[in-house]
Amino acid sequence: MTSNDTERFQRGLKKLKEIDGQAGENVIQSLKHFAPGLARYTIEYPFGDVYSRPGLDLKFREIATVAALTAMGHAAPQLKVHINAALNVGCSVTEIMEVIIQMSVYAGFPAALNGAFTAEEVFLERGLIEKPTSKS
Repeated sequence: MTSNDTERFQRGLKKLKEIDGQAGENVIQSLKHFAPGLARYTIEYPFGDVYSRPGLDLKFREIATVAALTAMGHAAPQLKVHINAALNVGCSVTEIMEVIIQMSVYAGFPAALNGAFTAEEVFLERGLIEKPTSKS
């Protein structure tokens, strides 16, 4: 790696930790043993290049990411990481749910429902909502 590549990697690693915390590091660690290049690229490009650009703050970037992953409809593991990231950078439960509801218009109800259930899982894990008790 050149010094420029090393700088890019370090910038990306710092940004990854700032946004995703342990969840992001877990993804990278899980890739290292069988896809070390993909692990490095995941740090360098999205976090070292794109997330580090000026022009949008991290909250806005995560709102866009949650919207895109929700619209895909089949990226629940990545959506879960980025819902956590959105919360980490200042998004509220209400803002995240509004983004997911907005995606129902453009990506359809199945994608929005998948996104909502993924969000519920994150919110429950973080203690931000309570699971309703069933009444007989």
